[in-house]
Amino acid sequence: MKLNNLKPAEGHTHNTKRLGRGQGSGRGGTSTRGTKGAQARAGYEHKIGFEGGQMPIQRRLPKFGFKNPTRVEYKAVNVAALAALSEKIGKTEIGLEDIKLAGLAQSRELVKVLGNGDINVAITVTADAFSASAVSKIEAAGGKANVIGE
Repeated sequence: MKLNNLKPAEGHTHNTKRLGRGQGSGRGGTSTRGTKGAQARAGYEHKIGFEGGQMPIQRRLPKFGFKNPTRVEYKAVNVAALAALSEKIGKTEIGLEDIKLAGLAQSRELVKVLGNGDINVAITVTADAFSASAVSKIEAAGGKANVIGE
């Protein structure tokens, strides 16, 4: 097989309409655009969502729900992940920089520590927020939970 032998599969191509090539072609005269009006002219563009004067779907559908503009979103990091991170890097004090360097959160994300999993290492964790179960598990293991900004 060579590049000059390649061709599309059978039935996957067809000739394009040739517009404006005289009355005998069946597509001469107005070139299938109809008679007069903006859509018959060159350069016609409609607005996004325009449905020819019919009420557009984005206005027909009901609006519902509520988006809280002051919502604070956190990246969840489990206690088990922090215990594994502590063993991996060999530190007992884990801050936001360590969590983000390990890839558990992105640079601009706020971090909340959740109490999923077991921890048996006494570590001091500094994060933006903690769940009650995470604080109890960290303190039960002999560690400490520090909240940033308090």
